[in-house]
Amino acid sequence: MSKSSFFKNQSRRNFVKTGTIIAGGVALNPLNISARAFIDGDDTIKIGLIGCGGRGTGAAFQALSTKQNVKLVAMGDAFADNVETCYNNIKKSLAEEEMDAGRLAVTKETMFSGFDAYKKIIPLVDVVILTTPPGFRPIHFEAAINANKHVFMEKPLATDANGIRKVLELAEVAKQKKLNVVVGLQRHYQEKYTNWVDMLQNGAIGDIVSSRVYWNSDGVWVRERKPGQTEMEYQMRNWYYFNWLCGDHITEQHIHNLDVGNWVKQAYPINAYGMGGRQVRTGKDHGEIFDHHSVQFEYADGSVMFSQCRHQVGTDSRVTEMFQGTNGSAPAPGVIQTKSGYKMMNHDDRKDPNPYQVEHDMLFAAIAKGEFKFADTENGAKSTMTSLLGRAATYSGKLVTWDEALNSKISLMPKEFAWDANPPVMPNADGYYAIPIPGVSQII
Repeated sequence: MSKSSFFKNQSRRNFVKTGTIIAGGVALNPLNISARAFIDGDDTIKIGLIGCGGRGTGAAFQALSTKQNVKLVAMGDAFADNVETCYNNIKKSLAEEEMDAGRLAVTKETMFSGFDAYKKIIPLVDVVILTTPPGFRPIHFEAAINANKHVFMEKPLATDANGIRKVLELAEVAKQKKLNVVVGLQRHYQEKYTNWVDMLQNGAIGDIVSSRVYWNSDGVWVRERKPGQTEMEYQMRNWYYFNWLCGDHITEQHIHNLDVGNWVKQAYPINAYGMGGRQVRTGKDHGEIFDHHSVQFEYADGSVMFSQCRHQVGTDSRVTEMFQGTNGSAPAPGVIQTKSGYKMMNHDDRKDPNPYQVEHDMLFAAIAKGEFKFADTENGAKSTMTSLLGRAATYSGKLVTWDEALNSKISLMPKEFAWDANPPVMPNADGYYAIPIPGVSQII
């Protein structure tokens, strides 16, 4: 089955029944870019960037690298210095690539900072790029869809079940309004993966009985606390280590591999059982998240997905997916072989187009033509939910079902977004944060 067929079929499967579609939505067929261009003679696609870190900078430049008449006209971030740095880096990249400098049409008046920057950007643009820490994704996505904007948003799509339920509701609204949404699970736009998954879905190795997925690495950056920072600013700067912002690395990074497992199976797990903890990365700067997770996910047909993710310096790195079938195996992305070892597929990806660019090329081509082609939200939300299910299993030490995890009413988000407000978790007198304790902590 092709990638496009996979997404078309999502609504026909009974993986998870979402709630009622949000009431009071505006017109279901908002004026698209090409229709507007016919009326006013301007085919410019105006882009707004919300989240000006490294990923936001890259995504904005990739959007500006498409063939369409696109302009970045507004940008914002919680931190003013991030906005300034992002602007300068995009300007530099345009010059280095000898691209039209006019594509960067942001002015001082359209550079915004603060928690409410997104509210000022969305009315000015046609397409919104959402690349803040993922805890904000449901809030920003809701504002974009309610304003009838096409969206590119990075994964994951939430950090708790409340956010997932909201995003699933919005997925239906976006489809009704014919708003294109692309989620940054870029393997869906990478030839090595699309060809590989298509063969596996069409029975190249028979029925998939097990899969193994990994994101084992040294980890990522740490940003030390600076004098004078409020607790909210510190956590926002060091966002990777706080669940309300990041979701733990099983969600922020390992979602890619879990998503591939779901993609091949054309299903989502019914339960998870696992273990994890903090063994190496235990400092004050490491917030509240684990440094390793190991989870066994079970699907409705009895097959299993074995999952590992680890952030420990000096250990073996492994970021990949593999599948075992009744008639053969797929030991690595792009590789399929029979039981005897004969390779039916051995994809050389050295000439594959950059999937980070492809996802933008395809999105903006569809928008320019007035086509509704991309509805990535539901899968993005459910693969995010898969990671949250795994986190619930490792944090609790118990077998957790999909329905239990999805229906959790525990919110990780702050009650107030302000620099002097307290985040949901606070350090103790020694500067350490409470860590989930399997068998003790309330997780769902």
